[in-house]
Amino acid sequence: MSRLTIENVTLANEIIGRYPVRKSALVPLCHLAQEQDGYLAEDAMEHIAELLGVTPAEVLGTASFYEMLKLHPVGKYVVNVCTSISCFLVGGDELLEHAEQALGVKAGGTTSDGLFTLESYECIAACTEAPAVQVNYRYAHRVTPDDFDRLIADLRAGRTPAIGEVPEHGTLALVRQHIPGDRVSGNVAPDHGEQPVWIGTGQPALVDAGTEGGGTT
Repeated sequence: MSRLTIENVTLANEIIGRYPVRKSALVPLCHLAQEQDGYLAEDAMEHIAELLGVTPAEVLGTASFYEMLKLHPVGKYVVNVCTSISCFLVGGDELLEHAEQALGVKAGGTTSDGLFTLESYECIAACTEAPAVQVNYRYAHRVTPDDFDRLIADLRAGRTPAIGEVPEHGTLALVRQHIPGDRVSGNVAPDHGEQPVWIGTGQPALVDAGTEGGGTT
C-alpha cells in the first residue's frame, strides 16, 4: 500500500482545511503517509502532490530535507543512538558499537527479521541525559549496554519497555488530533498582490563602515 487509504484521504483533507494555503499541509501529510506505510513511498508522494496541487518533485524536495521522513522501508522500530559531543564524551560511540553487535547490523542497517533499523544520530537534544537513545523518537536516557539489551528484549517479546509504549515507526502521537470546523482558527490566505506591512515602504538603511559604532547613512 502506498497511496493514501480512503480514511487517510478524509483525514488529509481535514488537515489541509486547517491551513490558509494548501501547500502548508505538506509536512503533516508526509507524516500521515509515513504512519500508514512506515515510510514515505513514491506513490504516496505523488498522491500528496495531487491533494495539495503541487508537483511530486516539490513533495520530494521537502521530504528529503527532514531526517524523520524515511524515503525507503525501515524496521518496525528505528533505533537512534546519539553520538554527538555530550553523548560521545560519556560513551555514545561505545554504546553504538554495542548496539551493532547486539542487533547484528551496522548503523544504517535493518535486522533480517525487519524489526529494527539502527542509526547513528547527530544529537537528539537530550544532552543532560547522555548517553541517549530514541526508539521511534521515544527517549531512553542515560542508557548503559545492559539497559539497551533490556530495551531490545522487551520490544522483541512484545512487552512495554521502561520508556513506555512504542508504536510502530511512523506514528508520532497515540492520540489523533481532530479540530471541529467551528474551532478552526479562521486563517485566511495572504493577499499576494500587496506588500506585507512588516516589510515597510522605505529603503533599508545603509551601514557606514567608516563610522565608529556602525552608524547609518
